[in-house]
Amino acid sequence: MASDSHAIDVTIEPVPRWRDRVRVWSGSAAYVRATDALIALAAASLPWSTTALAVFMLLWLIAVIPIIDWEQFILDLAQPAFALPIALVALALMGLAWSETSWAERLQGIKPLSKLLLLPFLLSYFQRSQRRLWVFAAFLVSCTLLMFLSWIVLALPQLKLAHTASGGVPVKNYLDQSQEFTLCAFSLALPALTAMRARQWRIAAGAIALMLLFIVNMLYVVSARTALVTMPVLLVLFASLHLSRRATRLLFAAVALASLLVWATSPYLRQRIADVGIEYRAHDTSGIASTAQRLTYWRKSVKFITEAPLIGHGTGAIKHLFMLDAAGQTGLDAEVINNPHNQTLNVAIQWGLIGVLLLYAMWTSHVRLFAGRDLVSWIGLAIVVQNITSSLLNSHLSDFHEGWMYVIGVGVAGGMALRARRPEKLLAGTAAARELKRIT
Repeated sequence: MASDSHAIDVTIEPVPRWRDRVRVWSGSAAYVRATDALIALAAASLPWSTTALAVFMLLWLIAVIPIIDWEQFILDLAQPAFALPIALVALALMGLAWSETSWAERLQGIKPLSKLLLLPFLLSYFQRSQRRLWVFAAFLVSCTLLMFLSWIVLALPQLKLAHTASGGVPVKNYLDQSQEFTLCAFSLALPALTAMRARQWRIAAGAIALMLLFIVNMLYVVSARTALVTMPVLLVLFASLHLSRRATRLLFAAVALASLLVWATSPYLRQRIADVGIEYRAHDTSGIASTAQRLTYWRKSVKFITEAPLIGHGTGAIKHLFMLDAAGQTGLDAEVINNPHNQTLNVAIQWGLIGVLLLYAMWTSHVRLFAGRDLVSWIGLAIVVQNITSSLLNSHLSDFHEGWMYVIGVGVAGGMALRARRPEKLLAGTAAARELKRIT
């Protein structure tokens, strides 16, 4: 039998490894768009649902891991803005060792700060995302819908989406709503000013109208007094950064006249301010009053801090300390809480002077991210300053809602600010993009 005269040349191409397939898939434009959409949806859900926010943030973190440039990420961790949030959480973990409360309370004490671990990932990712403004736009649109619904449910309370104690609050509570509206109002200030300088009158009128709607809602419908304290601080900050002396004087004169008008026409605002004095006089009674509560919490907190000033009483110790102090007491002194309504005191009780230094170093590093005069720098700076100011009267970095406002806002705006500072490093793209090019 004759042998075949022609040999068949068969070339078997290697099957791509699963890791290479993942890199190709995660480096696709559709995948990156979907990742951007997840964080935008998280920002949009923040005013409405804690569950939806948690789900979207978890999905975003899972999606972003394959496309992080890990070499650059490790280098970025040397920067204070990246490292200090991690250091604060690490201190909280170490604080488990010297806390004298139950392990359930210790582990619960980790939860309020754990969200800070996402800040480095957000800062890294949004140095490269091409749809960074999606997040701010989604949050603004969502808060605008909430604001209009607030007016509606004020007139028709039966349309509330959840049971709330205050009129004009469709979901959650007036504290969270006020923080959202304050941030949106002052974020619109620079676009309005820029449009006016460019003689783009329609854009300027729209931004000013929306800004005033947020502010009027807080002055006539419902507001937290913390927001009323924060607003003048942001106003002074905006004027000092973006207005001339003459424009500043005109603005303050207009604000003074508007304040007199609002005071004369808003019974709600007058009552909110008058309640401060009533609540202060209730300090030594058994009644529950916001101002009196805070004074009691702060007085006790200072006492706890002096007992362990350097490293504090450990993670999760706040409730345990208040419980011990409440024994045999009556009235406000008998209250047991796990939040002293001041971020500095919250940190100092648990981790002492070391924790306070880390907290203030982190805030300072994030303020320094936003040294520019552009829109992103203004939004980022407003977020940080709002958190610092409101944390004088609340533990807003540890609180769920305001803490996530800080993490998402600083992460997105901070990443954009870092991109503007070092574009030459970003033109190379992510490690995933480089790998995609090599494979294909």
